[in-house]
Amino acid sequence: MTQNILIVEDHELTRFGLKTTFDGVDYVGEIFEAESAETAIEIFKNNSIDIIIMDLGLPKMNGIEATKHIKSLDKEVKIVMLTSHNDEKEVLNSLKAGANAYCSKEINPQRLVQVVQSVADGAAWFDPSVAHIVLKASANTPDLDAENNSKDYDLTTREAQILKLMTEGYSNMEIAQMLVISINTTKAHVANILQKLEVDDRLQAALKALKNKIV
Repeated sequence: MTQNILIVEDHELTRFGLKTTFDGVDYVGEIFEAESAETAIEIFKNNSIDIIIMDLGLPKMNGIEATKHIKSLDKEVKIVMLTSHNDEKEVLNSLKAGANAYCSKEINPQRLVQVVQSVADGAAWFDPSVAHIVLKASANTPDLDAENNSKDYDLTTREAQILKLMTEGYSNMEIAQMLVISINTTKAHVANILQKLEVDDRLQAALKALKNKIV
């Protein structure tokens, strides 16, 4: 299934480079472009967009504000935040806004293609340089009490194995290939994990697993 992509970047040369990177990629359908958050929102409202590659440092409305706005319109859209620096506050605010991935602009183009595909498949991905920030946030967020921290989630050995790979940012397809199981089996395990952890999506599962040291 092809994914329509919207590239939001105010620098024309960078925007051109990103478009060139995704031109001809198997899973990519239409590619839309916007030089500002305001234009991106209008394009999003009037077209079928599956994934947004969002520059954080946009003029006027920045990438975090744009992500909040777009997620309020459609929480299912996947947003990959792209930035040239890794400020802790910006990382955490991007996460709170609903970003599904946080990437450095220095990322290898082919790796970015892989990351976007993983995000389309439901994975959350954070640049290794900011992983420690996400881990610290998950450890310090006071949303679970002591009883929940010690709760036995009754994961099977295979489910624990898959959950660990989820926390490392691997997609369902990548997990299936690594464990030599079918994609349908992987999806079934993931569904069971979400149910047992009492969370709605993979990102919440990963953060809960890290915070409570489940894996």
